[in-house]
Amino acid sequence: MNRTLVIGDIHGALIALKQVLERAQVNRSDQLIFLGDYADGWSQTPQLLDFLIEFRKTHDCIFMRGNHDELLWQWLGGAKDNLLWNKHGGSVTIAAYETIDSDIRKKHRDFLGSLQDYHLDEDNRLFVHAGFTSLHGVTLEHFPRMLYWDRTLWETALALDPTMKTDDLAYPRRLLLYKEIFLGHTPVTRIGQTVPVKRGNIWNVDTGAAFHGPLTIMDVDSKKFWQSDPLPQLYPEENGRNL
Repeated sequence: MNRTLVIGDIHGALIALKQVLERAQVNRSDQLIFLGDYADGWSQTPQLLDFLIEFRKTHDCIFMRGNHDELLWQWLGGAKDNLLWNKHGGSVTIAAYETIDSDIRKKHRDFLGSLQDYHLDEDNRLFVHAGFTSLHGVTLEHFPRMLYWDRTLWETALALDPTMKTDDLAYPRRLLLYKEIFLGHTPVTRIGQTVPVKRGNIWNVDTGAAFHGPLTIMDVDSKKFWQSDPLPQLYPEENGRNL
């Protein structure tokens, strides 16, 4: 049976990605939707991008754009160092590129430039890195960068009264636009979780792989999921984004 699998934020952790692909027994009949943030955190961002570029040649992949991917794309294009980015994983990525030649840097920048802002499937399920602000949905988002920077959609879902009915006039309109929404960006470790979390019709699949959590792959239909080992166990000599 063909599966649709969604993958949370990876943050340079190639070891974790390979581990969780094996644990989920991913094969070429599966469709894989990556939610973005391939860069920053652990030390293998260049190797991870090399892997993804090759992986899409043999597998059905859809790649979302994350905010960290935009920051790396800008830097690879010659932008000056962003001090805030450096503090949140960028410095590790910059160090990892010290030995990477210009041809590979260009290949990586081209890949990052090809990423999608969102994916909407035939079942009206939305896949997006962060969220959106328009009450009319992603296709009419006034500020496209919010698709990979916004946190208000997830924060709204977290604050939602679970007893509120969807026909209540106060029910958040953004949550009524899609059958389901799958996102990352804001790790669920912030609310003390390390597994995918559902609020309203939103599934958050960022299980904190940039920090102390594992990387997660989830079947969007069955909601079965597979996880890597916690990232500090896979990179014991590194800090990731644990400041």
